[in-house]
Amino acid sequence: MISLLLGALLTAPAFALDNQLRAHPSPYLAMHGQDPVAWQDWGQAAVDLARAEDKLLFVSSGYFSCHWCHVMQRESYQNDAIADILNRHFVPVKLDRELHGALDAHLISFVEQTQGLAGWPLNVFLTPEGYPLIGATYLPPERFQAVLLGLNNSWREERGRLRNLARRTLLELMRDTPQESVAPWSATALQGAVLEQASTLADPLSGGFGDQSRFPMSPQLLTLLDLQAKAPDQRLAEFLILTLDNMATQGLRDHLAGGFFRYTVDPTWQIPHFEKMLYTQALLAEVYLRASRVFGRDDYAAVARDTLAFVIREMGGPQGAFVASFSAVDGAGEEGGVYLWTVDQLHRLLGEQDTALARRYWNMLDISPLDAGHLPRRGESVSQIAEATEQPEPAVVARLQSIRGRLLDARAQRVLPVDEKELAGWNGLLLAALSRAALAWDDREIRAAAGRVRDFLRNRLWDGAALRRAVAGDRALGKATLEDYAYVAYGMAEYARLSGDPTDRTFVAALLNLAWERFHGPGGWRRDDRPLIPGLGERPALPEGALPAPSAVLIRLALNSGDPELAAKAASAAAGARPQAQSEPFWYAGHLAALLALPSAGP
Repeated sequence: MISLLLGALLTAPAFALDNQLRAHPSPYLAMHGQDPVAWQDWGQAAVDLARAEDKLLFVSSGYFSCHWCHVMQRESYQNDAIADILNRHFVPVKLDRELHGALDAHLISFVEQTQGLAGWPLNVFLTPEGYPLIGATYLPPERFQAVLLGLNNSWREERGRLRNLARRTLLELMRDTPQESVAPWSATALQGAVLEQASTLADPLSGGFGDQSRFPMSPQLLTLLDLQAKAPDQRLAEFLILTLDNMATQGLRDHLAGGFFRYTVDPTWQIPHFEKMLYTQALLAEVYLRASRVFGRDDYAAVARDTLAFVIREMGGPQGAFVASFSAVDGAGEEGGVYLWTVDQLHRLLGEQDTALARRYWNMLDISPLDAGHLPRRGESVSQIAEATEQPEPAVVARLQSIRGRLLDARAQRVLPVDEKELAGWNGLLLAALSRAALAWDDREIRAAAGRVRDFLRNRLWDGAALRRAVAGDRALGKATLEDYAYVAYGMAEYARLSGDPTDRTFVAALLNLAWERFHGPGGWRRDDRPLIPGLGERPALPEGALPAPSAVLIRLALNSGDPELAAKAASAAAGARPQAQSEPFWYAGHLAALLALPSAGP
């Protein structure tokens, strides 16, 4: 009896944890507020608790619109047995990656480097000191429970070895970054290097990069478009056009309401992962706007206009800016359910003749690979349908407009969960796209939307001394990080061109100076100015991912600021990034573009 009691005392937590996420203003965190897992919000208290009890931190990072995040919540985090293990033996922390981007980027990098692949949900175990030990993405419940039990046993029996292993691994990963100075390449050599690396990753049949799932890779596309504008290359032009055409006509794009999904799960752009992110819309609107100029394509401009119209019409937030995302999962728990149509649904809604027309125009003729129905994509053209059906083209266009309206009305009755956080950085990227579009088209609606975002950033998220990361409801959330300052400064710089208001230029200057003061040091850039754990230190450069490298954005803005002191700092920072930009030009495309923008960049 005594031994049993002693065992219970040794395995029980020092005190029972409560779930801290009930009624959290972040929709993603609030969604986990009823889990039996005693989730802690990320902060100093969670770190202190892990150190006080000498327990591993379990940090689970995700976001509201993530399909597999919902799946893992249902299968594991609402499982009482798994919750009991987490609550007894770990300090469980649930992270909204959109509120703690610096920490999430750090953990993503760790899992990518140690496992070869990373994504969300992201689940990482950290020592009490904050060194990541092991990480994974989605795990089925049986596998997840086995990992928890095995890791707890290992920690109980050999925590000293695991501590040393975690610390040593992180230090080794940090040393993998090229540090030694290299001889500067000419502009021609830099351009040739990024084109060569891009060609090794390019898919010549479907466009895009990689050989599995297909992401837009907007930052790289923007750099390649700039290179094409400066030095036209036929092979590059053909590849860019192939990529842009497939992204616009296949499953990555919502062909009824507009906007783009985050990526496709296949390499031919057919089957999307159905979440819609604000940053995706902002960056792809800019990509297509820029491509329309480079290639003289009015249809690319139409894609950009359609994307921004979707954002303005459907993504407006309660505080005047634009919301973070639309969920991949509909209100009934069906992935992509809002966007898919069965033939029976089409018949009931449209009738036989209009169903036949809709299926031809939106390519819904074959058996759908998706269980819930067909996804509209580009099918036969109006002229092809008119010729085949012996109808005048205006009559076909009128019928299609009527069909689209009925489909959208029916779709509006479906429940689509929304993450209503209004994020500083993502709205900054959108402001840049809106401002560029307003300058290009002199569009009143787009200009007005840009003004609302500008007012939100200056009046709601700026207190005169610092930015806030986000607003949810009427509450400001989080501390702005490097990417927030970079993207807001970028958006405001573009808006200042539109407005001509000197106070907007003054705001840009304030953001740039603060960013340099808080996030740049002798060793380079840090994503967070006050990190709670090791590993978030300075880097000479940050890579391009789904979002532009904030370090590269700030360098280019500073070079063009007209401030000699800032420009000198930027030139030095660009030179510091040279080893990485020349070693991996595709993944550091923004920094390569900054090097090309230096006054010293020769032919």
